[in-house]
Amino acid sequence: MSTDSSNTIATARLGTGGPEVGVQGLGCMGMSHAYGTADAAGSRATLERALELGVTLFDTADVYGHGRNEEFLSPFVRAHREEITLATKFAIVRREDDPSFQEIRGDRAYIRQSVEGSLRRLGVGHIDLYYMHRRDLRVPIEETVAAMAELVAEGKVRHLGLSEVSPNELRAAHAVHPIAAVQSEWSLFSRDVEDGVVPAAKELGVAFVPYSPLGRGFLTGSFADADKDLGADDWRRTQPRFTGDNAAANAALLEPLRRFAERRGVTPAQLALAWVQQRARVHGMTVVPIPGTTKRHRIEENLAATRLVLTDAELAELEPIAGKVAGTRYPDMSFTAVGRD
Repeated sequence: MSTDSSNTIATARLGTGGPEVGVQGLGCMGMSHAYGTADAAGSRATLERALELGVTLFDTADVYGHGRNEEFLSPFVRAHREEITLATKFAIVRREDDPSFQEIRGDRAYIRQSVEGSLRRLGVGHIDLYYMHRRDLRVPIEETVAAMAELVAEGKVRHLGLSEVSPNELRAAHAVHPIAAVQSEWSLFSRDVEDGVVPAAKELGVAFVPYSPLGRGFLTGSFADADKDLGADDWRRTQPRFTGDNAAANAALLEPLRRFAERRGVTPAQLALAWVQQRARVHGMTVVPIPGTTKRHRIEENLAATRLVLTDAELAELEPIAGKVAGTRYPDMSFTAVGRD
């Protein structure tokens, strides 16, 4: 890890020979997908402020808003092409005319179709970090990664990443082509990755990029009941941890977090993010979380967590939280690596 005097946060390298990025990235999904109607002007200002403060890893996917998230990011990406590390993903197929339809594809033909679509929407000549978003169980992962490696050889992609893979899947993929980063949910509320894929990533020298490091916003303390606090078109209303008795039980877990945050003079979100940032020290590996936001002041709040150091005693105080969380990460956990283990 290193610091750059021109930026306000430290940097770290993704994988062996991968790009050097700020130790906190920005998840851009919510700027046009899943969390209700976003403020486009505010989101653009947030992107610029993030870059000013040293964020260089910007994360999207072709499925976010059926490609509209990539299109939204295009002007920003093109204006700052040499300053940022652009990450996008393929594999999840959805239809606007049929919200119930979902398919996972990892075949060579689809990968080539997907990368061309992403390059076109983003308006760039190459993608810095290209993720397999989910695993297509019909295709050996070696074949999927071999097809992705072709894109590296052709200059369309610089580095490869995987999302929601098991330890054995990660090892098999890495044997075909170096994997720079593996992405999965990891937070005070979600620690299942620590049982397998985190040690495998460390073993292979692969960076870990936690998505939803704030528990999809739950750990900010901004809301407790999806029915009351979230808009009708907010995707989180369908998630087990956000509804009914689960939501009430999980909201109760925030009380000790709030007291802890008050004691340290920080927000619950900063405390939760500092915990994720310090997984790098705890596990001896590169960890670059990508919290999402559409607000400038949240970027500033989130990045302050990169400078918040928790003692071993404080980390121990936070240790029991994940084991008390009610509800699974998704309604269908077969969509995740943990659900396949």
